[in-house]
Amino acid sequence: MSIHEDIRTQMVVAMKAKDSVRLETLRGLISSFSNESVTLGRTPKDQLSDDEAIAVIKRAVKQRKEAIEQFRAGNREDLAENEEKELAVLNPLLPAAMPVEEIEKIAIAKQTELGLTDKSKMGILIGAVMKETAGKADGGDVKKIVENLF
Repeated sequence: MSIHEDIRTQMVVAMKAKDSVRLETLRGLISSFSNESVTLGRTPKDQLSDDEAIAVIKRAVKQRKEAIEQFRAGNREDLAENEEKELAVLNPLLPAAMPVEEIEKIAIAKQTELGLTDKSKMGILIGAVMKETAGKADGGDVKKIVENLF
């Protein structure tokens, strides 16, 4: 079963369980899938591939994290809590993140391969590691690891 179909199934389960937070989060995600499908030049009813669906979910997770940060900065704990609940629904939908040790091995190998020793070339190394991990690693983790290498 594709991720897209799985989320539709989970939405039906949430409806039956009357889990409003989960239901609204999954409905929003399906709406984002439709928008992404249109952006890619397909019809809204077309299903996304698993990689495309994961990209949409990652974008939604990032939006929630940024919203939580903004709400906390504005002393709106009530809104931050709602975003955290939605984030708790979205996080399990993502594949398991690559362990930090594995990212570190890839970063060291890429640094050696590219011969980068200057801190000003850090962005090149981050880009190379992100490409190598093919979206399986968190960008923040990659950045921290690369910063520690210089």
